[in-house]
Amino acid sequence: QVQLVESGGGLVQAGGSLRLSCEASGTIFSINDMGWYRQGPGKQRDLVATITSGGGTNYVESVKGRVTISRDNAKNTVYLQMNSLKPEDTAVYCCNAHVMVSPTRGAYSYWGQGTQVTVSS
Repeated sequence: QVQLVESGGGLVQAGGSLRLSCEASGTIFSINDMGWYRQGPGKQRDLVATITSGGGTNYVESVKGRVTISRDNAKNTVYLQMNSLKPEDTAVYCCNAHVMVSPTRGAYSYWGQGTQVTVSS
């Protein structure tokens, strides 16, 4: 079994910064894509950013220039550095990872429980 645990959320004023972390643990052979998603109050869950095992990144337009996704493959951890935060960034942020638990099986998608980010105006 694989677990993803996020940390780093909290309350911050508009214009501030937060760094989220998500560590994968358990039976892991390798991790392919990792990503961050968010779900604001009364909204559906949306993509924020993704990163491939080789470091290729993709961002939703609304966060480009303010958010950086990175990963440490040795630690099975993905990070989300968020700067110039806005009230509309308020959401529960969840990490996702496509994990291979063995070399003979395909990758499965796992989700963390989420961490709350609240940006006050």
